[in-house]
Amino acid sequence: MNRPPVDRIYLDHAATGWPKPTAVYETMDRFARDIGAAAGRGSYRSATAAGEIVLSCRRRLARLIGAANPRRVALFSNGTTALNAAIFGVVRPGDHVVTTAIEHNSVLRPLEWLRTTAGVTVDVVPCDREGQVDPQAVLDRVTPRTRLVAISHASNVTGAVQDVATIAAALRPTDSLLLCDAAQTLGYLPIDVTRDAIDLLAAPGHKGACGPLGTGLLAVSPKAESLLQPTTFGGTGSISESLRMPTELPTMLEPGNLNVTAIAGWDAALATLAAEDPSERANRSQQMADTLRQLLQPLNDVRVIGGRQLPIVSLTFAAAEVSLIASLLDDEYGIEVRSGLHCAALIHEQLGTAPEGTLRVSGGHGTTPDQLQRCATAIAELLTELAPG
Repeated sequence: MNRPPVDRIYLDHAATGWPKPTAVYETMDRFARDIGAAAGRGSYRSATAAGEIVLSCRRRLARLIGAANPRRVALFSNGTTALNAAIFGVVRPGDHVVTTAIEHNSVLRPLEWLRTTAGVTVDVVPCDREGQVDPQAVLDRVTPRTRLVAISHASNVTGAVQDVATIAAALRPTDSLLLCDAAQTLGYLPIDVTRDAIDLLAAPGHKGACGPLGTGLLAVSPKAESLLQPTTFGGTGSISESLRMPTELPTMLEPGNLNVTAIAGWDAALATLAAEDPSERANRSQQMADTLRQLLQPLNDVRVIGGRQLPIVSLTFAAAEVSLIASLLDDEYGIEVRSGLHCAALIHEQLGTAPEGTLRVSGGHGTTPDQLQRCATAIAELLTELAPG
């Protein structure tokens, strides 16, 4: 195995968080070695223990996001599958959908498929040069035909946090549903789906929520449940005599075996998160964002985009390609960041960073000020070396 250097500085937390809490690794290993059974597929002791772990994780997630009932929290293999389950589960042929230019391809590609194959009309609301979307501009596109409004809680390119609550409040008395992609905020910023009337909340578990890869959730409101249809079909361990999928949550969204090993790790991560005040996590994210901007803004011929509330900053360089800087940071300094379009097809047209994209620096729960300082210093040194003459 080609292992990364031991002293690496990992600054790609917007892609996935690392390292995880120690309890995540220990719990996954213990489950795999000592239990290893499928959940909901038997009544013997190890199967019951697996089911209890899944239920525990579901309950912790419900508390984390303010869901009134844990059964409204379905578990998925990642945020993408959760988003697909939401979009294909509620949007019907001929419907109208409002979304934004900041969205990840996990939202844009399903909507493009529906636009080209099912006659779904899609309105895309632009953002400003920081990746901020005007909530009124979103609401202005909503019509009586609008089935779904899909918006990220925060951009994965700039970290710009959107005013989802204002949009949700306006949609509450209407027939339109709000889908919120919380990939960049779950575990970092407080979320309350009940208070803010978020009908569908999707997120992976492996970023700010500290879980392992292979985890995700979709929270479903009573309003959305009445319209939601399953998009994947198979065994559920219940009502096996029927050829129809169960209609109850969360079973209708969870055919096949759940990745209980990963869910056990996520449950341990969520227990770690629950021991800390959510406002402290939010304050730490804000402080890290401020530090990033303060370190990077003084650099010559560097455009700094984002980093206002979350420690996610995109950079472009007047005299160097972002891919080159990212490669040199890794090769010469052991600093891991990401360059390119970040699976966000439309936002770069708004930011003026197409077609190359940006170099993204993103911190996480364990990122230290020293790591951010070393990253900024390394970028400055590379730009000096690459300067003409």
